Amino acid sequence: MEVAHLNKSYETFKLDEVSFEIPQGYVTGFIGRNGMGKTTTIKAMLGLIKYEGTISIDGKSAYDLQDIGIIMDDSFLAKDWTMEHVNEAMKIGYNHWDEALFFSYLDRFKINRHLKVKALSRGMKIKVMLAIALAHEANLLIFDEPTSGLDPSMREEFKEIILDYMEDDQNTVLFSSHITQDLEDIADYILFIDNGKTVLSLPKEEFMDYFMILKTDKAQIETIDSSLILGRKENKYSEELLVKKADFNTIPEGFIEDQVTLDQIMILYGREQ
Repeated sequence: MEVAHLNKSYETFKLDEVSFEIPQGYVTGFIGRNGMGKTTTIKAMLGLIKYEGTISIDGKSAYDLQDIGIIMDDSFLAKDWTMEHVNEAMKIGYNHWDEALFFSYLDRFKINRHLKVKALSRGMKIKVMLAIALAHEANLLIFDEPTSGLDPSMREEFKEIILDYMEDDQNTVLFSSHITQDLEDIADYILFIDNGKTVLSLPKEEFMDYFMILKTDKAQIETIDSSLILGRKENKYSEELLVKKADFNTIPEGFIEDQVTLDQIMILYGREQ
């Protein structure tokens, strides 16, 4: 999938020339703080909102949502449906619905087929949506916060299911999450969006190597060119700085390099104090 020059304006927020590619056969982790444009971007990719720009799969702008498995923050299932009703509805909605596979996932997740949607916890709804996504031969999965509300055991099982799915090199996943450990475990690429703009999209190892975190005392901070600082966090006796690793040779001595994690990148990027 390729997204090019995506723009969408709201009263208090806009996507601004967002462009990136999701490479086939890989898991792309999609990160960014709340309200920075991830869900809006995903809704545009799924045709749920109007937008300016182009979105295509394999060069075709008219792509078939039958080929996409989706987990969004809000379930599209009717509250009074049982799992049997869900199955019947998906039979109608999808051309390649695999009833046996759907119920096998429900059994795996210990979800009774007579249970109604309104009786499901958030975590159970996520499991049902995952079962739906995997039961209609989708070769692209788009997940918006899929592991939110899942306990650690289920999160681990979720990741194992995705890794099994990715054994077919024709399959592709876009995985938006605030639980960055999940992305560090399974993502091949990282896409970072901030304030409605694409910051960076790279293979995970290159993404992590792009940034450095430096620690320093408050006096030392005055010796660094402020234009090199991508974000900063002030503590009681010291400061943490996010910079590009490529700028390391221009940074004065006395700064201590600290471990880079996706969490720290998200926390520090664009922060001014």
